[in-house]
Amino acid sequence: MRELANQLDHIVLTVSDIGESLRFYERALGFERELFRGPHGEPRFALKFGAQKINLQDRSTETPTKARHPTFGAGDFCVLAAIPLDELLAHLRVLRIEIEAGPVARRGALGELRSIYFRDPDGNLVEVAEYVRS
Repeated sequence: MRELANQLDHIVLTVSDIGESLRFYERALGFERELFRGPHGEPRFALKFGAQKINLQDRSTETPTKARHPTFGAGDFCVLAAIPLDELLAHLRVLRIEIEAGPVARRGALGELRSIYFRDPDGNLVEVAEYVRS
């Protein structure tokens, strides 16, 4: 079968405090805050980076298209570092963000990765990686 989808546009995280999550990802990874309108005009928030984004919702977010069982801390995703991973690691240490693992070798969509792992305020596991050049 031929490929019918080929890029990730956005993911959605359910968080306990949208403002706290926005501030965390802005500080930790330099993501840009975006305010947009949902399908019925309701205010929504996202974090933009590269050509992707993470939409944020809390339990009270009303939208007709929502996960069946939105849960805090169930996210586990990987983003690619825009700077050398060692520089990012030093930045996170200055912010006193606890590194759970890494740097460690992993396998990504396009090959071998070098990754670090940490958690956001709701316990979502964030992996930041760089591809290893041969």
